[in-house]
Amino acid sequence: TIDLLKNAPDVQLKVLFSPEHGIRGALDEKVGDSADEKTGLPIYSLYGTRRKPDPEQLKDLDALVFDVQDIGCRFYTYIATMGNCLQSAGEAKLKFFVLDRVDPINGVGIEGPVYRGESSFTAFHSIPLRIGMTLGELAKMFNAERGFNANLTVIPAEGWTRELWFDQTQLPWTDPSPNMRNLTQAILYPGIGLLETAVSVGRGTDTPFEVVGAPYIDDVKFARELNGAELVGVRFVPIRFTPTASIFKGKACHGVYILVTDRDALNAVDVGVTLALTLQRHYPNDFALEKVGRLLQHETTIAAIQAGNSLAEIKKLWAEDLEDFKKRRERFIIYQSR
Repeated sequence: TIDLLKNAPDVQLKVLFSPEHGIRGALDEKVGDSADEKTGLPIYSLYGTRRKPDPEQLKDLDALVFDVQDIGCRFYTYIATMGNCLQSAGEAKLKFFVLDRVDPINGVGIEGPVYRGESSFTAFHSIPLRIGMTLGELAKMFNAERGFNANLTVIPAEGWTRELWFDQTQLPWTDPSPNMRNLTQAILYPGIGLLETAVSVGRGTDTPFEVVGAPYIDDVKFARELNGAELVGVRFVPIRFTPTASIFKGKACHGVYILVTDRDALNAVDVGVTLALTLQRHYPNDFALEKVGRLLQHETTIAAIQAGNSLAEIKKLWAEDLEDFKKRRERFIIYQSR
């Protein structure tokens, strides 16, 4: 997109803004300002000292163009970056274009509690964990529900229908971030990502978000109990691994490999909550449940996990808000199912 805009007639590409993982999605740490080697244009980071463009950086522009591959999960930070840029465009009276891309984990599945609270970088708006919307559809929702009043244009992705998974599109997979290396990891992320910082979720291994472990877990018993929960679309296999990054770096971890057996039936948030319930039940002195709350952002769910409530009881806490969200999203939908 950068090359196309740079070489397009009647377009002057003036500046680049980078999200969490850099302009090309390859960085796994905080990103500073820099210059693009290919075009020489300045790159201003939106994941460093600033989270939205400075007014001074926008003063000579006519439009902002947003083209980033999201993965359909509320706490994946590209959503907040898009929302912040949309807000900035509205304030600066700029046109805002979203070059929309498919939701790789399809646009049908909606999972988990709906966030209710102040906007943050991992919970930008009142949406569930698995959203079932593209960034273009979310831009329409944010613009209307947050009153950004930006001059918004969404350029739809051609040929996509809501039920399609990424590998059914014939598009090539390009890692949207360093630890999002395949579709299975994206499918599991809305549930397994919740456990980051509390246990290892495989950062620093070849299978991030496909494994969960910690030094204190009995992997065989853990897998047996999780399989006993009879979650649809998934099986758990005992595994031992030593991550080279993130929590428990360099320490031998015991846990489970998560095998997706039916992605259409799988509910990733159910998997994440079941993992948390099992860890809290057997390892309450080791498992830092409060860290799960940082991304889950639903206090009653954390309290229910702590109390040992069943998954069915916990999901009842989400039901009313999820139905309301489904109604809210209807007027922002761009793509239909077959």
